[in-house]
Amino acid sequence: MFAEPAWVRLAIHARKARISIVPTASEWPVARGCVRLDGATIDQWTPATRGRHIGYLPQDVELFEGTIAQNIARFEQEAPAAAVIAAAKAAGVHDLIVNLPAGYETELGERGTALSAGQQQRIALARALYGEPFLVVLDEPNSNLDAEGEEALTKAILGVRARGGIVIIVAHRPSALAAVDHVLAMVRGTQQAFGPKDEVVTKAVRRESNAPAPLKVVPRTNG
Repeated sequence: MFAEPAWVRLAIHARKARISIVPTASEWPVARGCVRLDGATIDQWTPATRGRHIGYLPQDVELFEGTIAQNIARFEQEAPAAAVIAAAKAAGVHDLIVNLPAGYETELGERGTALSAGQQQRIALARALYGEPFLVVLDEPNSNLDAEGEEALTKAILGVRARGGIVIIVAHRPSALAAVDHVLAMVRGTQQAFGPKDEVVTKAVRRESNAPAPLKVVPRTNG
């Protein structure tokens, strides 16, 4: 069980590793301890009920055929327009959307082919924030973002904190750590460090600077 105050924002900084959290949290059997959401074990929540309280941005973003509004609202029937716009604003993508010819009614092809990779990732972030879920998990959320997108991501994470939610970030790029409090560093699936961000990052930098240089292979020559 991972128990931290609601204001904590955690980053899992993984090197040479691939981590999956939310999609399998309710599918893999628990080896030790328990996984709880709001005090209740995962199996006490129905998938539909649990889904309303969890926002997830996968590493491999997948948008679906339909409008931008439908994608943000997770294709919820009769989704309130105000909630869709609030999610887009929370993700810092509202201005981008309204500047498209059809705005929120812009039709997306399968896998969001009408948008660039960075735009898709920002729309998917708005989808993760739709309905103000308590727990937000972001997997490599800045892999396709430019400087503007990274700034919007940081503000979105701070926004979740401001309303008392929890954000967990899985990332390789250190720039994703800007808005987190705690970092769990992992190498090949093994925990290397956990604690306040500045403390863990400082130790990681020191460890890498003290690491021996790789051996140089010199071809053998005759004579």
